[in-house]
Amino acid sequence: MKDRFDGVVQQLLDAGIFLDQAIEVLEKGMIQGALERSKHNQCAASRLLGIHRNTLQRKMVEYEVAMPRGRARRKPAARAGQPPKRKAAIA
Repeated sequence: MKDRFDGVVQQLLDAGIFLDQAIEVLEKGMIQGALERSKHNQCAASRLLGIHRNTLQRKMVEYEVAMPRGRARRKPAARAGQPPKRKAAIA
């Protein structure tokens, strides 16, 4: 594994890639791979990467990693058209 990684480092250096660009390419690729492995479950992907879910979401925005469009998730409407019930007062 180390030999393969050293080879990638040499290729990046030979291509004139700066460190910040290399970090972006590596992080974006690992994020996309983790999301694919976890079937786009962000909690599972963040565990695979060893980072907090909020960090994953921030990096997804930073690197413009989009989630596939699925069905819209919404919380169910609370008794549409009915006023909320009041709790009984304790005397």
